[in-house]
Amino acid sequence: MASVESISNVSMSYPMTSGDGPHSYYKNSNFQKRALEAAKQKEAIEDKLEVNNLEFLGKSETFCVADFGCSVGPNTFIAMQNIVEAVQLKYEQQCHQQKNGSSLEFQVFFNDHVNNDFNTLFTNLPVPPGFFAAGVPGGFTNRLFPKACLHSAHSSYALHWLSKVPEGLADVNSPAYNKDSIHCTGFSEEVAKAYAAQFKKDMENFLNARGQELVGGGLMALRIAATPEGFVSSQTYLGLNNDLLLDCLMEMVKELKQGIITQVKVEAFNLPLYFPPIKELEAILHNNAYVERLDCLARHQNIWPVDPSLPSLLRAFTAEVFKQHFGEEIVDSLFEHFAKKLAVNYETYAAKEEPLNTFIILKRKMNI
Repeated sequence: MASVESISNVSMSYPMTSGDGPHSYYKNSNFQKRALEAAKQKEAIEDKLEVNNLEFLGKSETFCVADFGCSVGPNTFIAMQNIVEAVQLKYEQQCHQQKNGSSLEFQVFFNDHVNNDFNTLFTNLPVPPGFFAAGVPGGFTNRLFPKACLHSAHSSYALHWLSKVPEGLADVNSPAYNKDSIHCTGFSEEVAKAYAAQFKKDMENFLNARGQELVGGGLMALRIAATPEGFVSSQTYLGLNNDLLLDCLMEMVKELKQGIITQVKVEAFNLPLYFPPIKELEAILHNNAYVERLDCLARHQNIWPVDPSLPSLLRAFTAEVFKQHFGEEIVDSLFEHFAKKLAVNYETYAAKEEPLNTFIILKRKMNI
């Protein structure tokens, strides 16, 4: 049998579902909002940031912050407002007397892929926002800003998206051929190695790019879902989601009798999502030359819904990947199948391990 690698060459950009309709990410991102609230971001910044050691640019004192993987809102606005309020308070505490009453202004950059729905994002910008806003399109594993121009960087549940499907997963001649799954279940060593290698490369590129863009002493706040120590992905309910999606695809193959969705296409499909084992993630952070880890809080927070809202949530952030590989016409049927399968699998979810919701604070090293 010939390789089907070419079938799996999806785009390296996977935007969340656009607009503000019933299936949009804008209307289906409540669990990310709960994560923002649980992480106590404001308190962490107030505790860790040393505003008086930062270098401000130009004649005015402007604090520059970027959100990488901002999507369409509204959660990015909550995160940015948390940062603005925390920095303003710290500035007043540390710098007000020395600066003779001068005020601090804020420039916020919203970054995501070029095909992100920036129209919906900026249509819903708070009025007044309390900061100057700008959109910065582009993949965040590359440099997006000049050197030493940011004071803070933020990314929430975006870094588990890989820049591409790992090599070999759809190649029948590869030891990492992933015929019987659409993600990294954790049970195949070669598949796990392929996913881990791609995640490591992407994370290193992200950290190195931000390391050049941040001023010395600048902070990074990151949220990443991770796999608990001693478990593999399919033993968590994030992994179960993906296993059930595969079951839905195979049911649709049988129903359509080799129509628009075929078994060959399913075998060639792999989700570019990876929830790293917590030790893998910590090793990458520890070995980066630009940053030092100030805090890495990983905990179960019961923020991931396992209820009738789950199909809409999954659809909001994965529909584009399925569209690119199978075509738009399968999406409604796929998530209708998933809703039915979810209804008979609630007890299965209860037996699975919760993912770790990891909140990380990093500081850009000085004088590198």
